This record gives sequence, C-alpha cells and structure tokens, in this order.
Amino acid sequence: MIPQVPHLLSLLILLPVAGALVVALTRREAATLQKLVGLGVTFATFVISLPLVTGFNDVASYQFEERVAWIPAWGISYHVGIDGLSLWLVILTTFLTPLCLLGSWTQIESRVREFVLFMLLLEAGMIGVFVALDLFLFYVFWEAMLIPMYFLIGIWGHDRRIYAAVKFFLYTFAGSVLMLVAFLVLYANTGSWTFDIPKLVETPVAPALQTWLFLACALAFAIKVPMWPFHTWLPDAHVEAPTAGSVILAGVLLKMGGYGFIRFSVPLFPEATQYFAPLVFGLSIVAVIYTSLVALVQEDMKKLIAYSSVAHMGFVTIGVFIMNMQGVQGSIFQMLSHGIVSAALFLCVGVVYDRMHTREIDAYGGLVHRMPRYAFVFMFFTLASVGLPGLSGFVGEFLVLIGAFKANTWVAFLAATGLILGAAYALWLYRKIVFGQLTKDSLKAILDMNRREIAVFLPLVLITLWMGIYPNSFLDPMAPAVDKLIGDYNAALKLARTAALP
Repeated sequence: MIPQVPHLLSLLILLPVAGALVVALTRREAATLQKLVGLGVTFATFVISLPLVTGFNDVASYQFEERVAWIPAWGISYHVGIDGLSLWLVILTTFLTPLCLLGSWTQIESRVREFVLFMLLLEAGMIGVFVALDLFLFYVFWEAMLIPMYFLIGIWGHDRRIYAAVKFFLYTFAGSVLMLVAFLVLYANTGSWTFDIPKLVETPVAPALQTWLFLACALAFAIKVPMWPFHTWLPDAHVEAPTAGSVILAGVLLKMGGYGFIRFSVPLFPEATQYFAPLVFGLSIVAVIYTSLVALVQEDMKKLIAYSSVAHMGFVTIGVFIMNMQGVQGSIFQMLSHGIVSAALFLCVGVVYDRMHTREIDAYGGLVHRMPRYAFVFMFFTLASVGLPGLSGFVGEFLVLIGAFKANTWVAFLAATGLILGAAYALWLYRKIVFGQLTKDSLKAILDMNRREIAVFLPLVLITLWMGIYPNSFLDPMAPAVDKLIGDYNAALKLARTAALP
C-alpha cells in the first residue's frame, strides 16, 4: 500500500520547481549531473503522484483539496483538487515527463542545464492546470506553461524553430486573452466576487451572456486542442520541436483544450454548449476527415503524426459535446490513449532521427532487416493508433462512436470514416519506413534500439496493453464525476426551458 502524502497536489507542483532551482545552481559543464537531477525529480514526482490513484474514492466530489487565501481582497485563493475528470490527466503528465528526459538523453548536447530546467518548470505548470480550482490560479498556470515550451521549441528546435515558437506562442496567447476577459466577467457575475470554480458552477449565467463567454473560452480551448481551422500552429511546432517537446505537446498540452471544454464550457455555459454543439460537431468532423487526407500526402514523419493528432483530437471534441456517458468517458479515455500512443510515435521518430538526422520518409525503407526490435515497437504503436481491439486506441474511439450514434447517426458515420483514413496513412507510413528491401547504403550500418531506448518504450507498451485489455480500471474512477457533469448539464437545460415557458 502506497502511503498517503499530506498536501500531495502542492508537492506535485512544487517538487519540479524545487528541482529546477537545484539544476539552475549547478555548473554549466555538469551536464550529466543536470540530466540525473531532472530524471530523478521527475521520476520522484511520478511515484509521489501514485497515491492519487490508490487513495482516490470513486465519488463525484473533489478530493485531495487544499485551499489557502491568496489575495483575499480580490476573492483569489490557492485552491487545488482533483476529481474523476482530472485524475488521469495528472498521472499522464507525471508519467510522460521522465520518459521525455530519458528519451532525450543523447539528443540534447547544448545548454543542458536550461533544457532540464524548462522541462521541470513545464511539468509544474501542466500539473497546475489540471488541479487548479480557482479561475485566477488556473489562468496563471495556463499562461506559465507557455513560456518553457516556447523556449524548448525556440532553442532546441530545428531550422525554422523561431518561426514555430513564435507562432505557437501567439496563437495560444491570443486565445488566452479572451479567456481572461471571460473569467473577469464570471468573477463579477456571481455577486460575491469570487474566482472559485465550484461556486461559479453553482451560479447561473444569463443565456445571452453565456453565448459570448462560451465563445471567448472556446477559442482558447479550440486553439489548444487544436480544432480545425485553428490547427495550423501544431504541425510547425511538432516538426521544429525537439523530440521531448513533441512528446509533451502531443501527450499533454493538447489535452488541456479538451479538459477546458469539460471543466469550464459544459458546467458554466450549458445552454451555450447545447447551442454550439452542432458547430463543434461540424468542425470536428472536418478535422477528422480533412487532416487525415492531409496526413496521407506528407513527406515528413513528424508532420504526418502531427496531422494525425488533429484527427484523433477531433474524436475528443465530438465526445465532449455529445454529452452522454459513453461520449464523455470516451473523450477522456481518448485523451489518455492519444497521450500515450502519440508520445510513443514521436519517440519512434526520435530513435531513427538520432541515427540518420532526417525525418524524410523517403530516406528510409527496409529497417526491419537492421532494426527488428524497433520494427516491433513501431508496429505496436501504429496498430494502437489505428484502433486495433485489445489496445488503448480502440476503447476511446469505440465509446465516442457509440455515444455519437445515440445522439446523431450522421455524426457517428462521418467520424467513423476517420478510422479508415487513419489506418491508411498510418500503415502507409509503416510500410515506407520499415518494410521493403534495404537498398540505401546509409541505412546498412544503422543500429537497433539500445537498452535505454527499450527502457523508454517498455512502460508505454505495458500501459497501452493495460488500457486496451482492462479499460474499466480507468473508466470506473471517472464515472461518478462524468455522471454528475451530465446530470447537472441536463438539469440546467431543463431549468432553462422551464423558465422560458410563459
């Protein structure tokens, strides 16, 4: 039994910050020490996060709550807690971060101290986003985690890294400004002048005001997901980012948009959520089909996987706005699965990029003859990405499609076409990279995965199998919170219809 830790959520936020301070005090030449400190701190953060799972009660209320008055005159408090909607996203963050550092062990050779420092600060910010129960605190974490990612892309990225970093920052920051305005309006709307999220959820918002506040928040979340047509920053960011940056982008940062829709848009603006649901379905279906077709013509491995992320996240937004049990649970499960599988696929790209220093698909072919272990791992996560039953990718998409079929058969039908297109581009990529004859001289001496790389992929393989074979271990803890979310949503709509009667 893992012992309980007091002030657990605060410890999860502060431990990476403390690790960053330690790394900042080391000599610039002590690169190995800095990597070891970063890996040790992130692994310790993951271990310390496990009591969130073992001590979690399958109830709808917030757990592991901490509340301290921060700026009392403005109604701002340090209020953190988790429920079934955020539990697994915190675990996903603490799970992926040490794997990012281990996977980048030989990739980052310059400014190692700064790289580890930014990775630790980024982890603290991401955890803070998922546990914040105060709008002001949430916004602080939401903006704070942009800065480390900006530098990770801008310093350790590839040829067009400055362009990609600035585009990433401007897109996400522009949406965040409107979200801040919406938060300030909500702050004034309660009458009690508070940023406390549980209190705000209990305070009705006028229907006309809901429309504008929903749009302001939805823009920030849509950019982060990213939904079509706000997705254009993502392929550039993925292609130019170092492997660790791509893993965190796909594994965690994109999930903040889906989480924002679930945590804020649905409970705070139920009538606007229902009103704009058809629009979200339309944009999501375009994302699923259009970006899958775009992925089919890519020549860069990272860019293909980046476009596939947009398509997979389209299932997330469909599931959220269906607002039935299967849809919302499938949406959260899809976020978790995509976080694991897409992270693994970007790490797979990183393995061959370390050896060949190119991401061009045509530069490879026949790797199975020299890299059988790599061929197996790449195939495993390719099949998980296309939704093979028994692996994690199947469960989330299947639940979303069941929920969509109950709500709107056309949405389910059009979304399902994404599964066919997804199999097409994923298997095409695998065939081009792995199968065929080993004819290129540059590949004839390439080495298979080493022990460090196997150690990175092994936990990802195991968790993907676990999620695919025993999904209830992930679905059951989130079920009460999802049920309450849907119940409160339907109750709010019923109350609004009653109030509108003459």
